[in-house]
Amino acid sequence: MKVLNSLKTAKTRDKNCRVIRRRGRTYVINKKNPRFKARQG
Repeated sequence: MKVLNSLKTAKTRDKNCRVIRRRGRTYVINKKNPRFKARQG
């Protein structure tokens, strides 16, 4: 999982990426291709 300053590029890398907020952190997750995971905060 990458820790990024900006998730805008992470969410546009693949059409299955979803931006989700959990416990004050913002995540990009992808069920189909898990290597696109990213975190902010």
